[in-house]
Amino acid sequence: MGDAKCFWVAFNLVPGIGPASVRRLLDTFGSLERAWHASPHHLRHAGVSGRAVQALVEMRSDLDPAEEEQRVYDSGYGFLTWEDPDYPSRLREVDASPPLLYTWGELVESDRLAVALVGTRRASVYGRSVTEELASTLAASGITIVSGLARGIDAAAHEAALRAGGRTIAVLGSGLTYLYPAEHRQLAGDIAVNGAVVSDYALDVKPEGKNFPPRNRIISGLSLAIVVIEAGENSGALITADFAVEQGRDIFAVPGDITRPGSVGANRLIQSGAEPLLSPDDVLERLNIELIARQEQACHALPDDATERQLLQLLSDQPLHVDEIGVETGIPAADVAAKLALLELKGRVRQVGGMHYIRMREPKTPYHVE
Repeated sequence: MGDAKCFWVAFNLVPGIGPASVRRLLDTFGSLERAWHASPHHLRHAGVSGRAVQALVEMRSDLDPAEEEQRVYDSGYGFLTWEDPDYPSRLREVDASPPLLYTWGELVESDRLAVALVGTRRASVYGRSVTEELASTLAASGITIVSGLARGIDAAAHEAALRAGGRTIAVLGSGLTYLYPAEHRQLAGDIAVNGAVVSDYALDVKPEGKNFPPRNRIISGLSLAIVVIEAGENSGALITADFAVEQGRDIFAVPGDITRPGSVGANRLIQSGAEPLLSPDDVLERLNIELIARQEQACHALPDDATERQLLQLLSDQPLHVDEIGVETGIPAADVAAKLALLELKGRVRQVGGMHYIRMREPKTPYHVE
């Protein structure tokens, strides 16, 4: 049947099959290859909607998954799935992370240290100036800049990161063959050389308005923190901030002129509790980037030790307070806190508030169903 990865591409083309459906299919059939060939009855039994089952039945009658995979490569792109070790670990942690991420360029381990810069398409001189200073300073400090390739703040962030010799990631609201806006094709090409252009939409999906809000979960999902720079009252940047709250990311907003409509969104974020950003150092100090970088290197080099394995065995998707963890394991409180911090950096656990921790779900290993 060919490379099993091709079935991830095939399912990404089926209307109505999203992250939740893919998870159910993997849980039921063990692999998307088996799910692709399953009967309508078994697909419905797996929890796939009748409409999505009908779309799948119609599509697989004239679509060759192997050819679709090869078309991605022939177009000069690649893709990552939940089952790929190189799938962004920070994005893997979030709810409804995309099962498949198309890539133009390369995502690397250092991209775990990423900050999203987002804002209005109608950027003022002030907004561009702040964006350029912030993006260049962070990029020069080894931080990957994430944004959406849109006009205005997004483009200024990408361009400044590249000028500083740093890495940047652009997340699209369309397929890779329909870059939007069209005038940013050269910029996208430059990003692909020094970072990556990514999308969870199939190659031929056009840039419709409804596609952009969902892609913002990827922008925040890839990032440690989100900085909103000049956002109107209904700006898409505020949607990114909403996703950031859900994902437990730090949120900064640049204070703006209270008389300008383009400053309303960012100023209200500050009023609602976002950290006002007065200098690029605010981000670096809050995230303690130098310490994180050292710890990331250590985590990459060191496998889980016996204490970490004991903690992972205890934790589940139900939040457990750090004190309860200490009581259950008999491990001293200081050791519990240190090991949990290390496991969180490794992407193995997550603090969900109030010193409560959960174990992150690991990518499922395919198994065979007779």
